[in-house]
Amino acid sequence: MSERLRLMAVHAHPDDESSKGAASMARYVNEGAEVLVVTLTGGEAGSILNPAMDRPEIRENIAEVRRKEMAEAREILGVHQEFAGFVDSGLPEGDPLPPLPEGCFAMQPLETAAEPLVRSMRSFRPHVVTTYDEKGGYPHPDHIMTNKVSVEAFDAAGDPERYPGTGDPWQPLKLYYHVSFPQARFERVAELLDERGLENPLAEWLERMRKREFPEWDITTQVKCDEFFETRDRALIAHATQIDPNGFWFAVPMDVQREAWPHEDYHLARSLVDTDVPEDDLFAGVRDTVRV
Repeated sequence: MSERLRLMAVHAHPDDESSKGAASMARYVNEGAEVLVVTLTGGEAGSILNPAMDRPEIRENIAEVRRKEMAEAREILGVHQEFAGFVDSGLPEGDPLPPLPEGCFAMQPLETAAEPLVRSMRSFRPHVVTTYDEKGGYPHPDHIMTNKVSVEAFDAAGDPERYPGTGDPWQPLKLYYHVSFPQARFERVAELLDERGLENPLAEWLERMRKREFPEWDITTQVKCDEFFETRDRALIAHATQIDPNGFWFAVPMDVQREAWPHEDYHLARSLVDTDVPEDDLFAGVRDTVRV
C-alpha cells in the first residue's frame, strides 16, 4: 500500500495562503500530494484594500464575502481548506496601541486556540506543516498567535496524553516557517529590471526593506515553483477585498519574476527526520520514511 504525502499550511486570515507559499502548494498538489490550508480566523477585521471593493454592501457583509473569496482561492490552488472558527483580532494602530477586542483570536488562552489545530492535525495527519515565525512574518497579533498555536499543535498532536478527545495521536515530521519576502529576492528583481531598462514598481517597497531593523530567518529550503506563479496570482486576485489587481505586486513582468527568483523560501524550524540543508523540497527526508 502506498501513502500520499500530506502538507498542512496554517494561516491567520483568508488571503494569507495565497500570498505565502501558494505556488509551492500548487506544485505539490500537481505532483499528487494532499494539501490542507487551516485558516484560523475569518478575517472579519481586515481592511478593504482594493478601492473597487470598498462599497457599503461589502463592508456590511465582510465575513461572508471573505469566505466566498477563500472558497474561490482554494479551488484555484487545488487545496482543501477549513476554518478554525476564531475571530480576527484586527491590526491595532495608534500610540499607545489600543487593547485588542475581547474574545478575539490573539487573546485566547493558548490551549483553547491550539485545540482546533490539534484536532485538524490528528484528522488530516500531515507529514509537513508550514506556518509563520515567532514574529509572525510581520507583527500582526493574529500572525504571532498563529506561530504559537502551530508550534503547540506540532508538539502536542503526537502525544496521547495531551488534548484528549481530539482524535488519535499523529506526529508531523517537519515544521517550516515562511520566508515570504527575502530582501535578496527584491534586490535581484531590481537588478534585472535595471538591466532591461524597465521601471521598478517595487522600488519603494525595497527601500523600506533596506531600512528595517529586524533580521530575516535563514533560508534553508527553496522550492522551485515558478511554473505555478500564474496560479498563485489568480488565487491572490480571488481575494478581491484584499488585493488590487492593478497594484504594484502584479506589475513586474512574469519572465523577470521567474528568472530572478523561481522559488519560494522556507526556514526549517523542526525536523524529526534526517535531512541535509540546503533543501529543495519540503518533503526532503520524509519521502524516505513514507511509502509513496
